[in-house]
Amino acid sequence: MRILLIEDDERVAAYVAKGLGEAGHVAEHIADGREGLYRVAGEAYDVVILDRMLPGVDGLTILQTMRAAGNRTPVIILSALGEVDERVRGLRAGSDDYLTKPFAMSELLARIEALGRRPAAAPSKSTLAVADLEIDLLSRTVSRGGRRIPLSTLEFRLLEYMARHAGHVLTRTMILEAVWDYNFDPQTNIVDQHVSHLRQKIDKGFDVPLIETVRGAGYSLRRP
Repeated sequence: MRILLIEDDERVAAYVAKGLGEAGHVAEHIADGREGLYRVAGEAYDVVILDRMLPGVDGLTILQTMRAAGNRTPVIILSALGEVDERVRGLRAGSDDYLTKPFAMSELLARIEALGRRPAAAPSKSTLAVADLEIDLLSRTVSRGGRRIPLSTLEFRLLEYMARHAGHVLTRTMILEAVWDYNFDPQTNIVDQHVSHLRQKIDKGFDVPLIETVRGAGYSLRRP
């Protein structure tokens, strides 16, 4: 199998690459998160082995961007963060498996082979579009009607989540879990505030508003 290894620890990367090669796989190693993100968006792999903590772009952001773009390539997270909550975060973000460091090469190979038996992944996309709104997942930029709209990191995550579920009603609890990683209600209007700020940037000056408030339920990014 053709495998992309995104790992900044050179010792771990050399160990994994050697083991993959001995097992007959073709391994490509990337040590930088940003470069890894571009690589998974532009090329096809059978499996991606992904570290959580990377320079440039962290592993969970790479994973979330892949899934948001429709890239279903199997991903194994390889991380020293082994607590239950961290494993749950990785799996919820879209990973197919989670292996903590230190690990046995034989176990990693077995998990790779299991993922490799699944159907081939669908081609990936690098943009999301709703009406005249376009979100570039690689450059992390947004434009509407050809006009560039600057967003903060949190605003981008919020819009990306809404775009992935365009046409669906998203409750405040769903948004808190997906964007803020909260599994509880902080008893604030943090969601309402950020949606209001995002609406000012996305809808102001345009004839057709896209962000809709669903009274008593939550919010929705409409498809006109």
